[in-house]
Amino acid sequence: MRLTTKGRYAVTAMLDLALHAARGPVSLADISKRQEISLSYLEQLFAKLRQHTLVQSVRGPGGGYKLSRSPEEICVAEIIDAVNESIDATNCRGEGNCQQGEICLTHHLWSDLSAQIHQFLSDISLAALIARRDILDVAERQDALENQGVIKTASLN
Repeated sequence: MRLTTKGRYAVTAMLDLALHAARGPVSLADISKRQEISLSYLEQLFAKLRQHTLVQSVRGPGGGYKLSRSPEEICVAEIIDAVNESIDATNCRGEGNCQQGEICLTHHLWSDLSAQIHQFLSDISLAALIARRDILDVAERQDALENQGVIKTASLN
């Protein structure tokens, strides 16, 4: 079981958006620079996040994206689900055909683990992450590097 790059990047980008929301709409280019995620990849992710009404786009000068709801109302599992990620510890993608078309001996164990992980991530909101001192420390470091011009355009990922 693993969370792929798509899910990790979506959560990272949404957290960056939430951290910088007080400044107004946040451009994908700014998120790209701070988080070192390619702009084209962010555009794909934000299309899905917009379809699932997690973000709203703001057009025009100074435009970008903003959260469609408060950070307290958006959980990590919802972000992962929006980009079509699944947190599945089974080898059969939950289909129950693990062993020659039948359920394997440990299918229910791994299925239960997947449900526990999803529930755990459902209990964590963007607001809870923003409140963490360790996350704020990283965000402050990234902002300082951006302000100093140390952060460059993200490479393709």
